[in-house]
Amino acid sequence: MLTTEIKNKIQLLWDRLWAGGLANPITAIEQISYLLFMKRLEKFTPNLKKNLKWSTYHSFEDEKLVNHIKDTVFEYIKKDLAQNDEPFAKAMKDSVFIINTPSLLKDCIDIIDAIYQEIERQEKDNNQYFHDIQGDVYEYLLKHTSEAGKNGQFRTPRHIIQMMTEILNPDIDGKICDLACGSGGFLIGAYQYIITKYSKKTVKDENGLLKGLDGKKFQDDENIGKELMLKETTFYGFDVDQTMVRIGMMNLMMHGITKPNIEHIDTLSLDYEKLEAKRLSETFNPKDKNTYDNENLQGQYRYILANPPFTGKINSETVSENLDRIYPIKENKKLKKNERQKTVQSELLFLERMIYMLEEGGRACVVVPEGLLFNTSFAHVATRKILMHDCELQGVISLPSGVFQPYTGVKTSILVFEKKKYESETPQEIDVWFYEMKSDGYTLDTNRKKLKDNPIPEAIKKWTNRFKEEQKNRKLQHFTIPFAEIQKSKYELNFNRYKDFEYEAEEYRLPKYILEELFILEEEIFKGLSELKESGE
Repeated sequence: MLTTEIKNKIQLLWDRLWAGGLANPITAIEQISYLLFMKRLEKFTPNLKKNLKWSTYHSFEDEKLVNHIKDTVFEYIKKDLAQNDEPFAKAMKDSVFIINTPSLLKDCIDIIDAIYQEIERQEKDNNQYFHDIQGDVYEYLLKHTSEAGKNGQFRTPRHIIQMMTEILNPDIDGKICDLACGSGGFLIGAYQYIITKYSKKTVKDENGLLKGLDGKKFQDDENIGKELMLKETTFYGFDVDQTMVRIGMMNLMMHGITKPNIEHIDTLSLDYEKLEAKRLSETFNPKDKNTYDNENLQGQYRYILANPPFTGKINSETVSENLDRIYPIKENKKLKKNERQKTVQSELLFLERMIYMLEEGGRACVVVPEGLLFNTSFAHVATRKILMHDCELQGVISLPSGVFQPYTGVKTSILVFEKKKYESETPQEIDVWFYEMKSDGYTLDTNRKKLKDNPIPEAIKKWTNRFKEEQKNRKLQHFTIPFAEIQKSKYELNFNRYKDFEYEAEEYRLPKYILEELFILEEEIFKGLSELKESGE
């Protein structure tokens, strides 16, 4: 938990940037990220020249400070550091530093210094993990970016991320991915979950979930080397928005992940295959169909956590030819070429891509719009069929409407599934567990205020005990449905499709008793009017 002093200083930083002309919160957080990276240089860059060190900025006056940061420090990051393969520096390729007012720049530097003084004091006084506090600072900064982002992007609430990571139960035994990562919230959630697993000291947070404070189990003999793996080779993200890539990278670094592997790529495009081919030193020739079928490019991730944007229809020309199962590529005899329909649904393709990206036995926990679960179009039914043939769908968790306010009121659900190790023609064998969340512990309006109850731990408990408790009573909040029944229902997966609702008949009084009461009431009204008339004469 951040202290009031830190929160006040963060608010002061926002106020100064707002007053200084940086009214767009995304632009402001991007500029703050650049300054935070500059501050990190002194600590994490060996043999850094003195004039590039943050601690020397106070010696520059007014215009000289602005020019020094723009022309010397910023250019050093974009050129020299980028050439050394520093991830964040490479992502700054086309970035621009736009804090041009000397007084504003000095204020920002002073406030950031004051924030770090408070972080160090809180670390010492409360014996907290430095990166934990520093990460909380950046997340608190991100809360100010409250409006929806581009292309349907929006921030997933932290407590929903926590619930999903608890359900997925990731570890340092494989790569963890978010294929549309935005500010990196899911990757941070997975990181914090693993830190908690390896912590000897934990506390309960405001949502009733455990939070690790020290990560000291990494020092045990059996865990030697795992912390380095966690911070350098575990987390991978992709996003179409370069600004969000930078913000996501900074978010991961502020939490202690030293090498954030986030790429500026549309994972629905052919660029994704090209990137994986490059990472694996595989030859990739877009003109060679055999390249698309290279199985080595598939199954790169053990865990996927995601809430991809619900942008609706997109132009199919931007979509990889590898994604051809939901929207097949057919021969156009008139034009004598192969093509698919002009527009396609992005949320369906994201699900197909996730299955492609998962390794055999890999697991995913993802948010999807409710329409994906019951729409009867060919593409929607095909998507659900692929999901239940290529994977074991383990659970469907229905979220209440309003969970993603103030960004969107779209009704959503969470899918939990594991990629099979055998042919996709073999249908699902396990029953699917359904659960309805009636509340997430916050008001479901645009204010999203915290309520007294904490339903998240209960949902996690029900998931953990789903094999132990009664699951056949469809009148309950949770139950299981066999695959055969789902298959007969065109693979529909929405909770209400299988729920048994109990309707209690309301008892109404006989009309004669209601009429008697109305006559009595009418007499009283008439009497009152008569008395009022007499008093006025």
